[in-house]
Amino acid sequence: MTIEMREGYEGTGPGAITPDGCAVELYERLPVGEEPDIVAAAVPAGAHILELGSGVGRMTHPLIERGFTVTAVDESADMLSRVRGARTICGPIEQLDLGGEEFDVVMLASFLVHAGDEEVRRGLLRTCARYVAKDGCVLIQREGEDYHTNVPRERADPSGFTVRVLSAKPLGNGANSVHVEYVFPDARWTQTFLSRPLTREQFESALEEAGLEVESYLTPDRMWARAVPRA
Repeated sequence: MTIEMREGYEGTGPGAITPDGCAVELYERLPVGEEPDIVAAAVPAGAHILELGSGVGRMTHPLIERGFTVTAVDESADMLSRVRGARTICGPIEQLDLGGEEFDVVMLASFLVHAGDEEVRRGLLRTCARYVAKDGCVLIQREGEDYHTNVPRERADPSGFTVRVLSAKPLGNGANSVHVEYVFPDARWTQTFLSRPLTREQFESALEEAGLEVESYLTPDRMWARAVPRA
């Protein structure tokens, strides 16, 4: 099957690959990690979560198991076909139209706030601000501070695969082209994507532009932030 890749993005490996280079089968294999626990500790029990960029439901399913109601949004129908137990909406996040709906929690994970295109990032954050309730919160996952500088690097996951960040090449416009490889005993995937490094100050400024402000950082490395609508 031939797909039209987004400019600057590429993916290789078995199975369906989305226009931004993500392999559906790969994301079904990736372990969940501590993210659902971080989210659950930061929001009210039973909250209704708008998950922007849900993918195959790697975080959706653990959150549902913890008693949350989730509306999962992703632009890939292949990804959303793997989501169970949640309301699903297929389409670009920045064009999401849910009328006057509001949510206790809006979640933007997977480093999406680092979109290489600044206008896309603005659109993502505007969507976050549009759908969070006045007394709700937005949870955002950031890249680690050395994500673009500590390259090449690799990590052997206890579940039996290796992930390698092979390069992060500056493009001259503030964004980098990042190349990542995932190696399993029976398969190999690669992804090339655009990512824009953001200092803490740049990140907080981007939120302010969208009408949000950081209330707290949820982890010592400041990779997870809890933001609220600006007064």
